[in-house]
Amino acid sequence: MTTHFFGDTAVLTGRSLKHVTRSVDTIITTAIVPVAMMLMFVYVFGGAIQHGSGTYVSYMLPGILLITIASGISYTAFRLFTDMQAGIFERFQSMPIVRSGVLWAHVLTSLIANLISLAIVVGVAFLMGFRTGANVGAWLAVAGILILFTLALTWIAVIPGLTASSVSGASAFSYPLIFLPFISSAFVPTDTMPGPVRWFADHQPVTPIVNTIRDLFARHPVGADIWTALAWCVGILVVAYLVAGISYRRKIS
Repeated sequence: MTTHFFGDTAVLTGRSLKHVTRSVDTIITTAIVPVAMMLMFVYVFGGAIQHGSGTYVSYMLPGILLITIASGISYTAFRLFTDMQAGIFERFQSMPIVRSGVLWAHVLTSLIANLISLAIVVGVAFLMGFRTGANVGAWLAVAGILILFTLALTWIAVIPGLTASSVSGASAFSYPLIFLPFISSAFVPTDTMPGPVRWFADHQPVTPIVNTIRDLFARHPVGADIWTALAWCVGILVVAYLVAGISYRRKIS
């Protein structure tokens, strides 16, 4: 059964990746919006924002990376919704393949596409002056957190991809996720915010994730933020995976 799962998932992932390579504009679009935001914040607003030591592009890059992921997962919901409407799932049901492999194929495709977009954004950040003394271990830790965050949001994307009644409904869920980093420590320190807004910013998932990535890049002690960040990512991932599984079973039953 395990062998069938990995084999079926690999074949189905290859199929999904072919769709992505035929529309490379989705990856480019996913990267362009965060890059444009990074350019605007650094060169237009950066001089007026008090963020502490270091360059502003280094300060804001972790938040931009999370926005990149939030932008990219909307395409996962779109591709999944399109497959549902085209009857692809019904065809797969008549074939001797592991049913969960269909969802995992979309999830892994999302992960690969988002990693490419993240690499583009980091490359542009280096051109804009981003510098880090992070060692290989810190880079691997950052990559691990971003992968975990991508998986968590992608499984959230699976839910509207399966349950939405329109294309716009399938992808609109990502808008609040894109907006969430703006009410966090991603662009300004939370202690500059008014009381209720600061409380929300300090207790939502983006802030500890951003703080952890920022500390890893700056080679600062990460403290308790890393455990809070991991707890948020794992918690969201588990809940989203379970809800997506229930939605999938209802859809194909």
